[in-house]
Amino acid sequence: MAISSSPDWTLASTDSYTSKTRKFGLFSSCKTLHSVSFPSSNLPLFHINSSGCPPSIVEDASSNMPITKRQFYLPDPDVDNLNRFLCGLFQNTHSEDLAYDYYEKAKQRPGFIPEKPLLKLLIRLINTGIRARKFKVVETLLEVFKSDEEVAVFAFNSAMAGYNKLHMFRSTIGVYETMKFNDIFLDPESYCQIMEAYHQIGDMDKVSSLFDEFESRKLNLTPAAPRIYGILCESLAKSGRTYEALEYFRDMAKKGIYVNSSVYSSLISSFARIRDVAVVEELFKEAEERRMVRDPEVFLKLVLMYIEEGLLEKTLEVVRVMKDANIKVSDCIFCTIVNGFSRRRGFQSAIAVYEELILQGCRPGQVTYASIINAYCRIGLNSKAEMVFSEMEQKGFDKCVVAYSSMIAMYGKAGRIRDAVKLVAKMKQKGCQPNVWIYNSLMDMHGRVNNLRQVEKLWKEMKRRKLAPDKVSYTTIITAYNRAREYEMCMKFYQEFRLNGGLIDKAMAGIMVGVFSKTSRIDKLVKLLQDIKAEGTQLDGRLYHSAMNALKDAGLEKQVQWLQKNFNAM
Repeated sequence: MAISSSPDWTLASTDSYTSKTRKFGLFSSCKTLHSVSFPSSNLPLFHINSSGCPPSIVEDASSNMPITKRQFYLPDPDVDNLNRFLCGLFQNTHSEDLAYDYYEKAKQRPGFIPEKPLLKLLIRLINTGIRARKFKVVETLLEVFKSDEEVAVFAFNSAMAGYNKLHMFRSTIGVYETMKFNDIFLDPESYCQIMEAYHQIGDMDKVSSLFDEFESRKLNLTPAAPRIYGILCESLAKSGRTYEALEYFRDMAKKGIYVNSSVYSSLISSFARIRDVAVVEELFKEAEERRMVRDPEVFLKLVLMYIEEGLLEKTLEVVRVMKDANIKVSDCIFCTIVNGFSRRRGFQSAIAVYEELILQGCRPGQVTYASIINAYCRIGLNSKAEMVFSEMEQKGFDKCVVAYSSMIAMYGKAGRIRDAVKLVAKMKQKGCQPNVWIYNSLMDMHGRVNNLRQVEKLWKEMKRRKLAPDKVSYTTIITAYNRAREYEMCMKFYQEFRLNGGLIDKAMAGIMVGVFSKTSRIDKLVKLLQDIKAEGTQLDGRLYHSAMNALKDAGLEKQVQWLQKNFNAM
């Protein structure tokens, strides 16, 4: 077959491949492309040489870099051969850029009509263009396809799928609106893609209306039906319409539509959120029998539901199911169970369930270690806490501030100040900075032994590190000064606490009633009592009588009567 050498069919040219104003191209130009050949049963091999072996080389004056002057020829002007030739180019991903330029030139030829195989390969360019972020090229291709009813839907579906993969859901909606405007037929795949886009942006009403439209067209038994029903069920469940989602889910079973695991996960999670235990267990049992539950998030939702409902033993059943299904019990689930027992039944129960789960082969992570260390510290099992803390460090979890905080507080309560200080130094050495809880513990332990110098140093260090003192911080430092009978400092820090918006609790009230009584600051005592009343804090018996005696000693009978009227001794 002859190869035309007419200039009209030549993509020679430095214009086409070296110009910066080139309009189309899916990939950035590269300096070297290997020789690519395209076999055809009725055509000789066409060799496209765009490597470093050009027919001629020109110099770029600006960079002194050689630029390849590429000479390419279209085959003899025979439509069939031209379609096959372009198909050959498009089938090779390395020559898609070149193929598109040929296609653009071929469109200018009278009588050239792209055949189905060529159009399908052009559709593939849509996904390539989206992945390469060549959105203008994609728009151009869609403009080409929208006039061809037979291939338009495939092209537009490809674009919507590509945009969805990149989470460009607004672009997917734009493509869908173009389809509607041009009366392009929507097939089941189209409904899948556009429903997915609306689902992801949270427009559940639109998802529902699209599903109604899909159903009205009697397409519900198509291969795409499971995905469409799945998107609908997930959308309804996430929007709080859980029972409506369940109805559609049951409708799927009646129609024999396959249910995938994501639908089960979504429904179970949604019913667990509203704590409908009966429906959750029914769905979970059904999904378990069909081996449809593999998502750890679903198991976590089950555990949380059982804890909130007080069905703590059932959390252990969840662990058993996970073990039987060879699903790893995550640190998050392990920690949730331990904390659930701790909150509902106390630290002893939390420790018992932790040790039971360890025997079952569950492996704690940083969060679970921190929780169980806190439990051991709270009930005074200091040696156990130290042992678990050491184990945690050996496993590489050596920067957990919560665990350090629990250990330092434990050492403080045990009077082991030296051990606490060593641990803080070790913590800082590892690049883990103390938080406000740790500073509170350190100030408390030094305050108990009247080491006010160290308390002041810690307070200043905390302020220097721009850590905002909390209510416990102020209560701790005021307690330290009160213990040392430095009442002026107590009042100074109390004033700062109130200026920073601090609310009076029983601990703060107890200290300051004593301070104002001992210093005969009756006006401040009365103001404190009024603030306590306004903020709804109750006085215990000791504080009530302390305030009463101070007011009586000052001869303030009116204030005594006010105190008796507004507070009940506890």
